[in-house]
Amino acid sequence: MPGVKTLCMSVSTVGNGRIELSARTALVAVGDLLAIALFVGVGELTHGINPILSPGRFAGTLTPFYIGWLLVAGLGGLYTAAATATVRAALGRTIVGWVLAVGIAQGLRSTAMFPGSAALTFALVSVLVGGTLLLLWRGVIAVAK
Repeated sequence: MPGVKTLCMSVSTVGNGRIELSARTALVAVGDLLAIALFVGVGELTHGINPILSPGRFAGTLTPFYIGWLLVAGLGGLYTAAATATVRAALGRTIVGWVLAVGIAQGLRSTAMFPGSAALTFALVSVLVGGTLLLLWRGVIAVAK
């Protein structure tokens, strides 16, 4: 129509469409990182380490999980609209991604670069506790869309 402007919203993507650059994706990513930080922070506290008083230790424990998650999430398309379009998609993709991320984190923890080691019990706790926090967060995002 003459004189009428239309607004078209498009979403930019990177990584062959595996990551959508949008406000929603940014919100999901920040929530993911906070959920993972909460998991690691509570874990540190249960082992007598105060993350606030020992920020280097906290960062050293957190970093392998961030590397694993961001690598898997980026390559696995977990930062697209489809990844949180439905609760089923959000939960299914998140648990698979988190299990893979924990595997990467455990591999990194087995090196001299990071504190800790690769322990099966810690991997299981990581999958259960960290996974629960991520599943809750991403489930809420899927419902709230």
